[in-house]
Amino acid sequence: MIGAIFGDIVGSVYEFNNIKTKDFKLFDKKCFFTDDTVMTLTVAKSLLIYDMMLEDVYSLGVSDADRKKSLELFKSILVSEMHKSGKTYPDAGYGGRFRKWLITEQREPYNSFGNGSAMRVSPVAWYAESLEQAIDLATASAEVTHNHPEGIKGAVTTAGAVFLARNGASMDDIKSFVSK
Repeated sequence: MIGAIFGDIVGSVYEFNNIKTKDFKLFDKKCFFTDDTVMTLTVAKSLLIYDMMLEDVYSLGVSDADRKKSLELFKSILVSEMHKSGKTYPDAGYGGRFRKWLITEQREPYNSFGNGSAMRVSPVAWYAESLEQAIDLATASAEVTHNHPEGIKGAVTTAGAVFLARNGASMDDIKSFVSK
C-alpha cells in the first residue's frame, strides 16, 4: 500500500507528460497525490469498517451464501466510503465516468474496464488471510465500479500477486498466478 501511494505521488507529474528515461527526480515540488491514493486509502478504511462488522466468514463451516452476504456488505461499505472520499477530495483527478459516478452518488457499477480497480486494490492483499479471500475481496472491490471482466481481472491479478509476494511465494508461482 505504501508502495502504491509512493508510486502515485512520484508518477503524478508524469501521468499526462510521459517520459522514457530512468533519470528523473523522485520527488518534485509539483508532485501530488491523485485519485489513486484517495481510493487506495478508501479501500483500506472500508476493510477496517468491514472487519469490525463481521465474524470470520472464511473459517470452517461457513456457507457460500454467508460468504456472498459478507462480500455484499463489503461492497456496500466501499461504495459509501468512496462517495464520502469523493466529496472530501473532489479535485483529485478522477476519470470522467468515475467522477460522474461519484457526483451522482450512483451505487450501481458502470462497467468500466480501466485500471482504477487495480490501482486501488493493494489494501486487499494485506487484509486477506488467504489467496481465496484476496481474490474474493479484489473481485468485490472492482465490481462496485469496474464490473467489466477486464476491470475485475486487473484487480484480482494485482491483489493476488501482492498477496503471494508478501507471503513468500516464488517468482515462478507469482508468474503462474498472473498468467492464469
